[in-house]
This record gives sequence, C-alpha cells and structure tokens, in this order.
Amino acid sequence: MLATCAAAVSWALIEQFHHGKASLLGAVTGAVAGLVAITPAAGLGAPMTSIVLGFVVSPICYIFVAFVKGKLGYDDTLDVFGVHCVGGIVGAIGTGIVASPALGGQGVFDYTVFPAAFDASSYSIATQVVTQIKAVLFTLVFSGVGSAILFFVIDKTLGLRPNAEAEQEGLDLSSHGERAYNY
Repeated sequence: MLATCAAAVSWALIEQFHHGKASLLGAVTGAVAGLVAITPAAGLGAPMTSIVLGFVVSPICYIFVAFVKGKLGYDDTLDVFGVHCVGGIVGAIGTGIVASPALGGQGVFDYTVFPAAFDASSYSIATQVVTQIKAVLFTLVFSGVGSAILFFVIDKTLGLRPNAEAEQEGLDLSSHGERAYNY
C-alpha cells in the first residue's frame, strides 16, 4: 500500500512539473507502477524503503512512457511495457536493497543449504542486487525467446498486426476507445 501511494503521488508530481497539471489517469498509472515495483519485494521490505521504492519507480516509468516510447517508436498500447516491464525490473532489482535487514527489511533465506537458513549479519546489499540483476536478465531472455516463438506461431496462423487504418488512428483509440495520457 505504501509503495503504491508513494508512486501515485510521485507520478502526479512529475506530471505537474512536466505538463503544468496532474491527471487522475497519471496518478492511477503511477499506482500501478508502484504495485508492480513492490510485488517482488512483498513481505521483504520495511515501510520506509517501500515508500522510497514507490517514489523512485514512477519517474523511471514516466520516462519510458513519455519519452523513450516516442524516440524508439515501439507500439505499446496503454503503455504496458513502460509501466509493467520497466516497473517490474526496477522492483526486482530494488528488492535487493529494500530486503536488507540493515534498512529494516526481512532479508532472504539461503535455499542452497538444508535446512534453509537466514543470517542477517551476512546479508550484503551489493551481492543481493547482483543476484537480482542476474534473475532479471534471465527472465528477460526466457520471456523474450518464449514470446518470439509464440509471436511467430500466431503471426503465421492468425496474424499479429491490426489493419493500417486502425494503426494510423492509434491503438489506444481504435482498440480501447480512449487516449492514454495528456501529451
């Protein structure tokens, strides 16, 4: 709840700064980014580190939604990549920080030994962040390869692309009947 609320406020502040006004849709998008970011750390982080994670995730997701998508020209209806993928990466890597017992977190169990053990004095933020980065990279490669295979099969059977008119109008409007943001 704390990361979600902090992320909603953070997104609203960014919109206020960037556009001169905040929007409810932006605040809700920030709340979703906060939910996505805190999910990997659920039960591991302390209240204050959860708030910090929420404040940090929204600006990063906002950059992807408002700037990177336009620069790279990828099609992201309702900004699923910019909020869910990027927010999930931030949250997964941030879990190594917020879980630190030194910051009030719960730490992690060592499942490589039997029985699983936990030693708060041996927790290293740097080591855990490196582990989290490896897990994120594995997940990106695994899901990327799996998605590529599925996209290939669907493209050859059902087709992937909308018609040119719907794409020109924009998929937010043609598929969902709404504009996503204030820009």
